[in-house]
Amino acid sequence: MSWIWCNGEFLEGPLAVSPADRGLTHGLGVFETLLALDGQPVALDLHLARMRGGAERLGLDAGKLGDGEIAAAMAGLLERVGLATGRARIRLAMSAGAGDLRRLEAGSDSLLWMTVAACPPPPESLALVTADFPRNERSPLSGIKCASYAENLIALDQARRAGADEALFFNTRGELCEAATANVFLVRDGNVLTPPLSSGCLPGTMRARVMARIAVKEQPLTAADLAAAEEVFVTSATRGVVPVVKWDGRVLQAGPVAAEVAQLCKLRWGAADLTR
Repeated sequence: MSWIWCNGEFLEGPLAVSPADRGLTHGLGVFETLLALDGQPVALDLHLARMRGGAERLGLDAGKLGDGEIAAAMAGLLERVGLATGRARIRLAMSAGAGDLRRLEAGSDSLLWMTVAACPPPPESLALVTADFPRNERSPLSGIKCASYAENLIALDQARRAGADEALFFNTRGELCEAATANVFLVRDGNVLTPPLSSGCLPGTMRARVMARIAVKEQPLTAADLAAAEEVFVTSATRGVVPVVKWDGRVLQAGPVAAEVAQLCKLRWGAADLTR
């Protein structure tokens, strides 16, 4: 049985999308991927705030994203598909609907929908390979979790073919930016460093949670900084904090800082504190 939630209703079966929907035809839309633990979405407020910001920049109706209604829909959908316990992955998406391609505004058939699936345990470590094209920090889509995601998928395919888990982006200035589906942190001389949002990286929800719990310096970083790092780790909503043990074939050490950060976030964002 396949359940989805769309525009306020639980539906059994496939999602009907207009062939003229600009989200389908041109990638004009936004989405969020959340972790749910025992039926509760983790950091829902952070995800919805980011989604609202992206929707507003793309001319979509951010008013659809009411916290209470979305939280209730997530709980109901998890229950219907039998994922109210354990780890689950929630995908919440919004498309622009049909409309004039010269205008950024939601059509009357704009969709807000969500799906859920089982979420595997996070990996113990990751190997990264540098993407062979840069992230454009000047793009109007910079910082938006946009439905136009092909660039990330191309980078992930490159990583897979190179025997790695994730692709690493530098921007057009040659600065470290982010991984295809995660933010990046370095440890150097006892300091935890991460690229600033001006690098073009996504304002990750797990990134924000880490920065709220430990001292992190946001500063431009280069390949030389990465090569000199004592530790490298990545963060994402569904994987948490994961150490990097290889970059472009170079072996890196999984160190104590990543382990401490992972444990801190796990403890401070446990079952009693999931929706902060």
